[in-house]
Amino acid sequence: MRFIELKKLSRSDASALPELRCVLLGDCATQHLATALKGQAVAEGLRLELLDTDYDQLRAQITDPGSELYAHKPEAVILACCTERLYAAYHDTPAAERESFAENKLAELCAYWERLLSVPGLRVLQFSFPELDDGIYGDLAAQIKSSFLYQQRLLNLKLADAAAEHAGVFIIDIAALQGRIGRRALHDERLYASAKISFMPEALPFVAEKTVAMLRALKGYIKKCVVLDLDNTLWGGVVGDDGLEGIQIGELGSGHAFYDFQLWLKELKERGMLLAVCSKNDEDKAKEPFEKHPEMVLKLTDFAVFVANWEDKAGNIRHIRELLDLGLDSFVFIDDNPFERELVRSMLPEVTVPELPEDPALYVEYLSSLNLFETASHSAADAARTGQYRAEAARRSTQAEYADYDDYLKALEMQAECASFTPFHYPRIAQLSQRSNQFNLRTVRYTEEDIRRIAEDEQYSTIYFCLKDKFGDHGLISAVIMKREGEDFFIDTWIMSCRVLKRGMEEFIINKVMEEAAKAGAKRVIGEYLPTPKNGMVKEIYSKMGFTPEGEGRFIAECAGFTARKCYITATAPETQA
Repeated sequence: MRFIELKKLSRSDASALPELRCVLLGDCATQHLATALKGQAVAEGLRLELLDTDYDQLRAQITDPGSELYAHKPEAVILACCTERLYAAYHDTPAAERESFAENKLAELCAYWERLLSVPGLRVLQFSFPELDDGIYGDLAAQIKSSFLYQQRLLNLKLADAAAEHAGVFIIDIAALQGRIGRRALHDERLYASAKISFMPEALPFVAEKTVAMLRALKGYIKKCVVLDLDNTLWGGVVGDDGLEGIQIGELGSGHAFYDFQLWLKELKERGMLLAVCSKNDEDKAKEPFEKHPEMVLKLTDFAVFVANWEDKAGNIRHIRELLDLGLDSFVFIDDNPFERELVRSMLPEVTVPELPEDPALYVEYLSSLNLFETASHSAADAARTGQYRAEAARRSTQAEYADYDDYLKALEMQAECASFTPFHYPRIAQLSQRSNQFNLRTVRYTEEDIRRIAEDEQYSTIYFCLKDKFGDHGLISAVIMKREGEDFFIDTWIMSCRVLKRGMEEFIINKVMEEAAKAGAKRVIGEYLPTPKNGMVKEIYSKMGFTPEGEGRFIAECAGFTARKCYITATAPETQA
């Protein structure tokens, strides 16, 4: 979108959209960036309550506890630091100290981060520094440690390393954006000299798109599944007409472009994205390349669902959605055929359908530029996600063999591990907090640092839950955070993966919650349901678990005399983690 379009959107009525409170801090003029951010947010279904502070107020706003920043009660703070001010600071540094310039600037920014992160639940979005080459040393600048180019590159690298050590800090890579669109497209020296504006109006939509993509991820709006066509999408040619030997994949001709595209998809899958096939084909023909072609990167085991038939693709995507139990707004559909793309757009408007380039060599560059797969979290469990969904399909097939549902649940031989939060599990618990939208009673988002702080606070009682059965291991699928309030335990957070619904896990968890509260001497457990557009499925969960409604979304259960709920899950001791 152009800046003028974002400007119009920023003024539109967005009162019906979900809100995210945010503060924008910059050491350059940020008013146009603020406009672009608000417009882009509206375009992507989010309303930014954005405080754009005065020019160059980072230190004053962050260090003063009574500043506008903290009064605004933001969920996220954007630090839009510009290279031009960095360059000025470098020239103010004595020549003998310039080799330490990046380290000193990093320490300054980290101090800002740590002050902001002391506010529970607050996230920091830090802009990286787009490169400015002053040409003083020519190409030798890359080797001279005291040069500005060397120090700037070192600072960006150190920022990335430091952000990895500060849970709750996320780098918005403006340097990478400049590498894609070019410095002249990003910055105009005349505009900066006259108005201290660092970004060209034409570049603002790109900056806003990257930033809002991360804000959406922090809010839990993320893509979870890529649905793929096959012919002329994953390989060149039509396997049904050209045969296995006739499709293009590998080193020769245009096959290399499809090979690279599959490599990229494989990496997405390893990161935790689900892949699914939706192809108009005979199933045996569609599967043949994955089973027999020696140069295929993707294999059948890389797909959570494989659908190949002659039905319409919108209907097949609905079927895939039902199998995976995900919202349609978490799907991305990739197909080379314009007719199929338009069909899915018109029939399933929630699904994201990129306008794929005609040349397959451009697939990866184009798709990566869309910021579709932004994420605010990552854990070691992500790589196992496809296997977990494939195992789920096996469970559903087994269910069909049983006339009685209780007999099916017994046959699953389910075992649950539960214990207080441990550092090993912090990343996954934080990720579950950020990703869970449906089974999320209060929809409070926590960073890894928040989880650590809660786990170490004696005011809180925490429990994580892992589940496995005879088909496989679901991993960590639920977390509960309870806060002590006098003689009561208040359930601050109850989140659970929807993959394990209706297996008795809800009952197992509430039994454990009541047991832990009673052991701690609590008389009552208080639950609360805060409605969102996505969590209606758990509106009655506390009532179903035996809690008494008290009005305004609150529910109460007395510890004494609580009747444990029926389930067929055996508790097991936590496994020792390295």
